[in-house]
Amino acid sequence: MSLERTNLRLGFIALNDCAPLAVAKEKGIFEAEGLSVELSREASWANIRDKVAMGALDGAHMLGPMPLAVGLGVCGEPTRMIAPLSLNLNGSAITVSRRLADAMRAIDPGGMAQRPRSARALAQVIAERKAAGEAPLIFAVVFPFSVHNYELRYWLAEAGIDPDADLRIVVTPPARMAARLAAGDIDGFCVGAPWNALAVAEGQGEILAYAAELWRVGPDKVFGMTEAFADRNPATLRATLRALIRAAVWADEPGNRAELAAILAHGRYVDAPEEVVARSLTGAPPYAPGEAGPEDQDYIIYHRYAASFPWRSHAVWFLTQMLRWGQIGPGADIGAVAEAVYRPDLYRAAAAELGVPAPLVDEKVEGLHASPWTLDEATAPIPMAPDLFFDGGRFDAAQPERYAAGFAIGRFRSS
Repeated sequence: MSLERTNLRLGFIALNDCAPLAVAKEKGIFEAEGLSVELSREASWANIRDKVAMGALDGAHMLGPMPLAVGLGVCGEPTRMIAPLSLNLNGSAITVSRRLADAMRAIDPGGMAQRPRSARALAQVIAERKAAGEAPLIFAVVFPFSVHNYELRYWLAEAGIDPDADLRIVVTPPARMAARLAAGDIDGFCVGAPWNALAVAEGQGEILAYAAELWRVGPDKVFGMTEAFADRNPATLRATLRALIRAAVWADEPGNRAELAAILAHGRYVDAPEEVVARSLTGAPPYAPGEAGPEDQDYIIYHRYAASFPWRSHAVWFLTQMLRWGQIGPGADIGAVAEAVYRPDLYRAAAAELGVPAPLVDEKVEGLHASPWTLDEATAPIPMAPDLFFDGGRFDAAQPERYAAGFAIGRFRSS
């Protein structure tokens, strides 16, 4: 089938997880699929949302919850969007200023020596500041509807900290996080690579927890577009997905990670020092100067473990977080929204044309596996990674309201 469109404009944010788009462009993979693609680096996630909605971008690197929230009408102008491909698993981290890390260490040196680090020492710092009449700490996330917001809140709440009552959470573009931390405007942040590593490299921040320590293979970004664009251009969409799957496979090869760091570090993409960009791609990125992370950590994953597959269970988990924190009300039909937005059927069609194995199921229970396992419900068996949550929880997409109501801290309680 001939392509309905050959010229595309796709948006991205300066982050290591834009890699499939950058690789498809730089390695000629888009061109090999008959596509002429212009990549547009955008300043903020709000820009991405609005430009895709109005048609100024044909598709984009998006936060996993964004197309869900836009479709629900709780994030900008209501627009039917879809996510036919996941761009990565993991990749983000929670970082605090060195001063705050030292204050936490003084209170609980044992706890701060453990991994993953709990927020319990932070809870004590917050209590002491409150008793002294000091202003609340300020943490930044990249967008209200982001895995970063939900990771940070999950980590805080597990230690008894109410994110809406005990501190302030503000929004900051990813590339501004390290500078704002250095300036003292914020006390911590949750963001994707390489901006945590930059704060560490500059001596301003200390990483307390990587995403892979909170949820061993948690979702992050997706490739998104309007449903209308997908409906008008099915062959073009399939070619685009083929290119991105091929690029993700390339990006996940260990022997390609050094070249990938060089590609991403370029001014066209992340525009950061290559050695900083490389820290989440190769080796063990440090928590702090002189404190390396574990060698066996999967800091960012592009294709392995079915990482490119748009699991509906991931969509439902994002929606449970919106419910937990009051971003949506209990009337939302979570299953129907997830089914309309996350489109594993479109992924399977593109993967089949490449001979790439794809899951045959749309959902999976999360948090079941403490060791590597194999997904047999696929076009060919797919090796999978441990998927535990840091608090030992499990998530079943068949019971979203029960899950959202099951936390001691949150805005939602089931009737």
